[in-house]
Parts: sequence; C-alpha cells; structure tokens
Amino acid sequence: MSDSSRPTIEITLLERQYVIACPPDEESKLERAARYLDRAMQGIHAQGKVVDREKVAIMAALNIANELLETQDEQRAGEQSLSELSQRLEKALADAPGR
Repeated sequence: MSDSSRPTIEITLLERQYVIACPPDEESKLERAARYLDRAMQGIHAQGKVVDREKVAIMAALNIANELLETQDEQRAGEQSLSELSQRLEKALADAPGR
C-alpha cells in the first residue's frame, strides 16, 4: 500500500492540525490518546512558562511517561501483594484441620 493510500486521521494538538496514518480499527484509540496529549500540552502551555511547541510536547511526553511508570509500579506492587496473599491463603488452607 503506498503512503498516499494509507488510511489517515486528523488530530489536533495545541490548536494545530496533524494528519496521522492510522488503521480504521485504531482510530478511536488514537483520538483518545490525542485528546489526552492535547490536554497535557494545553495545561503546560497555559502556565505560560513554556511557549515553544516542541518543548511543550517534550514536557507533556515526559509527564505522561512518568504517569505511566508510576501506574506500572503501582500495578506491580498490587500484583506482588496479591501473590503474597494467595500464598498465605494456600498455606492456611493446607494447614487447616481436616485436610
């Protein structure tokens, strides 16, 4: 498939339009991600300390990456806690009278 015939979608980031190649079945995910990124960029831009679009985009990407890493850390901690509870339950059941 040539580049000119690839399906695309238009997104808006910091009031600028971008045309992005995107399979039709992924459009809603891309639109959702673009809205999230745009809100992050708008928040940084609204503070007025950073006006360069590239720097705003980099700061937004770093903030989102940090959110992702914190969420992954929390998920791993939750999975570890669940695993420990499961092991304790299995031990308690194994030690219970009548087994």
